[in-house]
Amino acid sequence: MQPSFSRLGLAGGAVALSLAACASVHDADRAAAAASQDAPLIANPRQLTFEGLRSGEGYFSADGAAMIFQAEREADNPFYQMYVMDLETGDVRRVSPGHGKTTCGWIHPTQERVLFGSTQDDPDAAAKMADEFAFRESGETRRYSWDFDPTFDIQEHDLATGGYANLTNAPGYDAEGAYSPDGSRIVFASNRSAYERELSADDQARLDRDPSYFMEIYVMDADGANVRRLTDAPGYDGGPFWSPDGSKIVWRRFSEDGRTAEVFTMNADGSDARQLTDLGFMSWAPMFHPSGDYVIFSTNVQGHRNFELYMVDAAGAREPVRVTDREGFDGLPMFHPDGDKLAWTSTATDAGMSQIFLADWNDAEARRRLGIE
Repeated sequence: MQPSFSRLGLAGGAVALSLAACASVHDADRAAAAASQDAPLIANPRQLTFEGLRSGEGYFSADGAAMIFQAEREADNPFYQMYVMDLETGDVRRVSPGHGKTTCGWIHPTQERVLFGSTQDDPDAAAKMADEFAFRESGETRRYSWDFDPTFDIQEHDLATGGYANLTNAPGYDAEGAYSPDGSRIVFASNRSAYERELSADDQARLDRDPSYFMEIYVMDADGANVRRLTDAPGYDGGPFWSPDGSKIVWRRFSEDGRTAEVFTMNADGSDARQLTDLGFMSWAPMFHPSGDYVIFSTNVQGHRNFELYMVDAAGAREPVRVTDREGFDGLPMFHPDGDKLAWTSTATDAGMSQIFLADWNDAEARRRLGIE
């Protein structure tokens, strides 16, 4: 079923104004101005994924004809696997091997290969799958938290040959990767530094308790060579993506205690780090608009479990502007390469489980609200 505007709670819907037949020209002008100010940012939302328990993190190919996403839809695997959807035909192809865990996929600009974080080389992958099935069948529940499994590596999959190449192959969690716009580099997040040195007793205890604390941003050549670390701050740095021209990286940085996160940008070499948001909540999953002029992200400023989409200008010079307005989760956004559509992950489904949605995007209205040309 295609969700309605009321279910998705899209902020800024056009205001219907009833004018009397004898209204003056001045009144009509004021009414037109009010309607213009409330033009919708999002229109014609529709659900893209339906199969399986849940889906999320849908990212377009460079030509906008395909999307890579993760989903729990394999009967013999309780974890996310990676899929590519042809957006014209709706055909879906699994690109991960079917075992282990996966996350954070991206399609190379040539569309000849894809990358994603995966534990497929973990010798204990099958046992972990069985343990998860047993836990779910027990009827027990636990609070959702992401698993920073140290056997995650960035795998590249050749779509023609079906082969896989482990591009990181190092101890620690390596994931959250994306190809640069020209396809020559990969930005990713990793806590490998905690596994490359001898830790103090306090740091070892912290690693055991919270491996995300040691996450930093790295960049490497597309073949996995020439790895360079870009950030060095206490607490989690992750979820990096390139600007449309490849000159900058946008990412999320958590406070040292892990209670809040803000959106940052930096040059592709790690210089000139700038904080775009200062909301004091959990702001994450930032993504540039194809123009490079503004960034869309998700934050729970409206409530602990209520994540909404917001946007902010690329310089962070103005206050962020709200995009969605619905109780539940709306996050992990990405603009279509043409800049006229938006995909995001939402729980606006009959079952309340996350799936991927697509809608028309009003760039002109976004610029008006952000105060940018």
